[in-house]
Amino acid sequence: MLRSMTAGVALLSALAVAPAAQAVPVPAPDEMMIIDVVNANGSGCPPGSAELAVSPDNTAFTVTYSKYTAQVGPEATPLDFRKNCQLALDIKVPSGFTFAIASADYRGYANLQKGAVAQEAANYYFQGHSQTTRIRHDFKGPMDDVWQRTDKVGVTSLSFLPCGERRYLNINTELRVNRGSSDAKKHTSFISMDSTDAAINTVYRIAWKKCSKK
Repeated sequence: MLRSMTAGVALLSALAVAPAAQAVPVPAPDEMMIIDVVNANGSGCPPGSAELAVSPDNTAFTVTYSKYTAQVGPEATPLDFRKNCQLALDIKVPSGFTFAIASADYRGYANLQKGAVAQEAANYYFQGHSQTTRIRHDFKGPMDDVWQRTDKVGVTSLSFLPCGERRYLNINTELRVNRGSSDAKKHTSFISMDSTDAAINTVYRIAWKKCSKK
């Protein structure tokens, strides 16, 4: 079950385009922030298969998936080659502060036959904002191993929610597998952000900025 949690802060890198004048992250406020999961939609996160938690040191929040796997092969359906999950988060911040997503760490497992390829992609944007950043990572078979990728750009590109506004933060992730030159009638290729014995976590870190006093 998705659940509401309290969260803290981080001062790291960034993920979307914004004026450099805004990109002045500051140390964390003493007051905690609160994250409410408003919605989770997509074939990669059916109801009850994703959870949100906050790190003990209040530097990040983590989304855990249990059914996020894209695959091609003899037992896959025609739609299994692509899975996605869109999270809508209502993040309540302490008075006088605003925030930006600073970086995102993705982890999973991939088993790709020779000739097969896969992709993990994500974009991040505030509700009603036109600017969005999409970052993609590619994988090539043969591969049978865990994987980890990090999305981040320079600190001068931090995209902060405008001060005083309440807008949902949308995080849209996607996994794809293409059989390429492999024989998908005989062999399965897959990429996942989950695990049978221990869930794979996706960690998002946050940076803060003080709002100007009026």
